Amino acid sequence: MQRQSSTTRAATRSTVRAVNDLTAKWAATASADRGTVFSAPGVWPLLAFLADGATGAARAELSEAVGLPADEAASAARELLAAMDRVRGMDAALGLWTRRTLTLRDAWREGVPVDALGVLTGDPAVDTAALDAWAAERTGGQIPRMPARPDEGTEFVLASALALRTAWLQPFDDGLMAPETGPWQGRSLAGLHRSTSLLDRVGVAQSAAGAVTELKVLGDTGVDVHLLLGEDHMGPGAVLGAGVDALARRIPVVPGTHMPYGETGPGLEVRRVRAMSPRPATLHVATVPFTSTARHDLMARHELFGLTAAKDMTDVAEGHFPGIAVEPLALQRGEQAATATFSALGFRAAAVTVFMAYGAGLPEERYVTTDVNATFDRPFGFLAVHRTSRLVLAAGWVTDPEPYREDEHH
Repeated sequence: MQRQSSTTRAATRSTVRAVNDLTAKWAATASADRGTVFSAPGVWPLLAFLADGATGAARAELSEAVGLPADEAASAARELLAAMDRVRGMDAALGLWTRRTLTLRDAWREGVPVDALGVLTGDPAVDTAALDAWAAERTGGQIPRMPARPDEGTEFVLASALALRTAWLQPFDDGLMAPETGPWQGRSLAGLHRSTSLLDRVGVAQSAAGAVTELKVLGDTGVDVHLLLGEDHMGPGAVLGAGVDALARRIPVVPGTHMPYGETGPGLEVRRVRAMSPRPATLHVATVPFTSTARHDLMARHELFGLTAAKDMTDVAEGHFPGIAVEPLALQRGEQAATATFSALGFRAAAVTVFMAYGAGLPEERYVTTDVNATFDRPFGFLAVHRTSRLVLAAGWVTDPEPYREDEHH
């Protein structure tokens, strides 16, 4: 097997770091009051391809969100998609659909490794059915529909689909969990339990916000799930951020093999016990099964994803993406649907992310027509008439119209 060059390895590390940084930033916006699931690798390559074809402020913002120079973004996105597609148990797909009237730039199109290239008909029902079928097929039914709907004005759709399945090397046993403290106190919950002599499966990360207990659950496809439990005061941004920092080795992690006796981390205790016969030290794990689903409006978090300029078409004649198409484009929608299930036997997850764009330029004034202006700027009357019977249902006279309220109109 040919060994990767140091340059390629460095590029891979920089890409992984950039995607994980987006994960941490996204986690920082999550609410602690409700469950969620999201996939930065589903969004990141799309942002990278958009950055490659963008100009001006949109290019600068997308480059910052991607964490790489815009002229390096597309190659990094191709690298990421190829790497994910090589993971056992994981499928990564990219789809592109355009109107026949949209002229894609050859250089951009050839750099986007789509496995599906389709045509938008302009009929929302037909186009929605085609996009939904693609999402369902590429995620094995985990995401049955595209998270955003095209309309008559949609000219460009770029989407990614990720699907992952893995089985635990060591399954859990089903059981009962009855928490004695915390917000779940007093509830009888489905529990998952298992024991192992591999103490290094657990560790405690020390972040600036507090300690986080990390449990690694290994899957048979080379994909693991890290369960992270922070201190009581820590929110999702701090806990998941610590997990990302631990992966990047930016913060210290004390493994289970080096922990002292006592309460050594959130939800973690090391103690001396008596046994009937000699046996190695044992790690006992108790957790709960879960399924999380979420939908994310990426445009609502436009600062996070570098979309502020790209969605603005008020003062743009040429659009924000001249490197993508000859005709001007501005982003119309950006959404992600995601799901994840953690069970006794394994883990599965999927995400579909989509960006849709419409024409951003002003229509060409090619015709001569006639304007008729009617202005009602003094007291006037009205009739409400039933069309078939010509019955007047209401009549009135307008002398006191509603005043203009600046706060309402803005």
